[in-house]
Amino acid sequence: MKGQRRVRLWIRKSIITAGCVSLVLAGGNSQLAFAGSVNTDRVASDKADLSVTPTSMIEDHSFQLSTAEFYSEYMEKYKDEPVPASEIVLGAEMVSELIGEDSEVITDFEGKSGKSIKTGEKSSVTWTFEVADPGLYQLETSYYPIEGKSSAIERSVLIDGKLPFQEAAFIQLDRVWGNVKDEPQQDNRGNDLRPQQQEKPVWQTTLFKDSNGYYEEPFTFYFSKGRHTLTLTSQREPVVISEIRLLHEELPPEYTTYAAEYKDQVQRTPDDVFIELQAEKASAKSSPTLYPLMDRSSPAVEPYSPSVSKINTIGGYNWRIPGQWIEWNVEVPEEGMYELAFKAKQNFSRGVYSTRKIMINGEVPFQEMNRVSFRYKSSYAMQVMGDDTPYLYHLKKGTNVIRMEVSLGEFASLIREVQESLTELNAMYRKILMITGTAPDEVRDYRLSERVPNILDVFANESERLQAVGKRLRELSDEKGDQDALLKTMALQLDEMIEDPDTIPRRLSAYKTNTGGLGTWLQQTREQPLEIDAIYVTSPGKKVSGKGMGWFARTWHEIVTFLYSFFIDYDQIGNAATDKTQKTITVWIGSGRDQANTIKAMIDETFTPESGIQVNLKLVPMNSLLPATLSGEGPDVAMQMGNDVPVNYAMRKAAADLSQFDDFNEVKQQFRESAMVPYTFENGVYALPETQTFNMLFYRKDVLEELGLQIPQTWEEVGSLLTVLDKNHMDFGLPLVTQPQYPGENVPPNSVYSMLLFQGGGEFYRDGSKESNLDSKIGMEAFKQWTEFYTDYKLEREYDFANRFRTGEMPIGIADYTTYNQLTVFAPEIRGMWGFTIIPGTVQADGSTDHTVASGGSGVLMLEDADDKQAAWEYMKWWTSEETQVKFGREMEGLMGAAARYPTANIAALEKLPWPVEDYENLQKQMEWVRGIPEVPGGYFTGRHLINAFYRSVDGKIEPREALMDYVQYIQDEIRVKRNEFGLPE
Repeated sequence: MKGQRRVRLWIRKSIITAGCVSLVLAGGNSQLAFAGSVNTDRVASDKADLSVTPTSMIEDHSFQLSTAEFYSEYMEKYKDEPVPASEIVLGAEMVSELIGEDSEVITDFEGKSGKSIKTGEKSSVTWTFEVADPGLYQLETSYYPIEGKSSAIERSVLIDGKLPFQEAAFIQLDRVWGNVKDEPQQDNRGNDLRPQQQEKPVWQTTLFKDSNGYYEEPFTFYFSKGRHTLTLTSQREPVVISEIRLLHEELPPEYTTYAAEYKDQVQRTPDDVFIELQAEKASAKSSPTLYPLMDRSSPAVEPYSPSVSKINTIGGYNWRIPGQWIEWNVEVPEEGMYELAFKAKQNFSRGVYSTRKIMINGEVPFQEMNRVSFRYKSSYAMQVMGDDTPYLYHLKKGTNVIRMEVSLGEFASLIREVQESLTELNAMYRKILMITGTAPDEVRDYRLSERVPNILDVFANESERLQAVGKRLRELSDEKGDQDALLKTMALQLDEMIEDPDTIPRRLSAYKTNTGGLGTWLQQTREQPLEIDAIYVTSPGKKVSGKGMGWFARTWHEIVTFLYSFFIDYDQIGNAATDKTQKTITVWIGSGRDQANTIKAMIDETFTPESGIQVNLKLVPMNSLLPATLSGEGPDVAMQMGNDVPVNYAMRKAAADLSQFDDFNEVKQQFRESAMVPYTFENGVYALPETQTFNMLFYRKDVLEELGLQIPQTWEEVGSLLTVLDKNHMDFGLPLVTQPQYPGENVPPNSVYSMLLFQGGGEFYRDGSKESNLDSKIGMEAFKQWTEFYTDYKLEREYDFANRFRTGEMPIGIADYTTYNQLTVFAPEIRGMWGFTIIPGTVQADGSTDHTVASGGSGVLMLEDADDKQAAWEYMKWWTSEETQVKFGREMEGLMGAAARYPTANIAALEKLPWPVEDYENLQKQMEWVRGIPEVPGGYFTGRHLINAFYRSVDGKIEPREALMDYVQYIQDEIRVKRNEFGLPE
């Protein structure tokens, strides 16, 4: 039955011996919940202090595992239950258990009288209470977002120790953000600078709702009569909670009822009110990504300039995720009924519209404001609420708060239908895959309609469902778009497979492509972007002009901006150094303009004022660094350089030795020793680490549970797992065997070979890095083990891990840990169904397991020709410091979302970035096993010839030892030649 699956409990013997239990779970298409048993006898009261259990005690409880159903199934079960009018308030005095070292009962916190519960990032709080009137209740909380890692607060809700439905595992509580300064600042070229965002915490009240936005109404929970427990388990970030309320919020009235209630106010409204509120001057927002924007594409925006960048709009593509909101304060001279209009642009989603929920002073005034649509337009347009018959809104005298929140509106139920359909189709794909494999024999009769139960019924149901969704999408769209094209294609293919089941195997590739496309469709359709320039509050009947929206204004704008493009230096970021008496350095960066703008803003805000050193930051293609350095036109500092660059420059006396600075030893303590290895050469250090990345083991919980597989701890266990995967025509992912994209490109040693070599106790080089060590016994064994994955187990060498992991075709694999960021954004439909952990290890002679993994990354280097090395060193220290790296990491995530989570090399900074607690703990475990690969003269041959030996062994069927020995000789020769060239002892 859907929503019900077997639960498999795996207990590691080594951990049991230590005296505690580690639980590794794999759930089906459902979220597995951990619930501590609640001691209902320990109920706190006003007369007694509540004891707080340490965080370490969480795992000592008798955990109850439950496989939860979807919310739609949950509500179908309880849809006929009553909705009580009573309300239940759960305050601090009703807390029966509080777990977490950072958790405590506090009094009179931040203006809130009485007791509140402070819960840490790793915590659990349980209330025990009696329900007199059984039925359906909504849950509302009052909370205060205390300082954390600047991400949204996330909690799981458990009723009587169980997760009631899947979606309750991800309840999100927003933080409040605002501009650091009320007015935008300018650089010395007249451009506005992007306002920095800071958290502005306040007490908030919110109902628990779906964080994905698939359900418009808040969640409803069923409580029977009697004693119950309610538990909030932390997933991310600390928070203070004053109380939880069980209630049922009344729906807002329709506009006709609302207008009738306030009809007397119409006559009292002044007839000369015209308030133009610039949208970029928002008072608060739910995310730091919702910062004001600069739009130079239209003369309709205010303030407008064709020559310099002006802060003039807000929202855009950043304002697209359901639940994100922006607030504005508007001052009204007299109480009355007013019209509301927006100057906005929705040129992102053709064929559909973006939806917003509009609230005034904390409430949705009438039902029509739950779904306000902004249709596709290529440029800015004036939209009056109510169109030809404008709505009137009751506003009080003084300050009124207008909030606009992203909502899926009428698309919510459609997206949810496609989400559930995709889950069914992916499950069916895996079942077919287990029989046919990824490359079915087109002439073989697999009898899929007999061997896969209900396959044709599932296809028929999903075809019907997708066609119904497509029809509804066409009805909602006011113009032709491609939003339903993929749904039509998928439904048509399902119909063809139903009509002729024998063709299913040969259609499998197209089936996989289309289901992958459905996942992308879900992600894109869920996004509801909207850019706003101005908000207008006017007396009834007062017209709002569309200045700058005409044809002539747009044409003149294009001509003027084209002429200005001949005089503007787009490579220069922010302020240009002008004070000739002040220390000045030039810094090059090769990443995107958003990163460069952020770094320059941080430089102008903190580094230059504190150090007195001016910085000319330039966005430059980094392949121009070498010719620029040779010609004497290079920078003082180059950022985001690959691991191979600093030492190669050092060999040629082009990079400065950082170890000569007095405080170098203090600075290097901020990084792991492994991060410094690639930049160390002949007792000198030639760069500071910026980022450090390494591999982790990613796995699908649901698929492994279906196959009855455990997460492998050793390579021997991987071998057993591969046998089961192969029987089911599934794959294990090992990092790609990369090849040079152009002649001379540096190719680092393969990460799988590196980890096998290190785990076996081997090294890449010996004798003071004068010779390659790949021809050692350990090096040969590691190479043989590596190639056997492809010869004996037939693993694939080239694949799209994210896509194949998403479909379940590759349910487990090793990948760079930053893949986590991609999957979080790229595959929302498998949220909660996957995880990552430390990579498999090699068992040592003493019985322990070595999980060593090689690292990569980037660094910041100082050129030897730098005019002021001390000033350059001060900049490098500032840039790699904990405070700066934390701020940059949070800014990047605020700017571009979770996909841009920064893999900083600074140990303390990484801990302060917004990782979920469980995921960061797994990351930290792997960090303890990270090792760096040294860079040596001629070392670029190592990675290149390692690949050559690999192909000669795997494709050429040459014995691994022979293949590697031949190429090791080339590596030895190159190292010898380069050491001789640079005058180094051989």
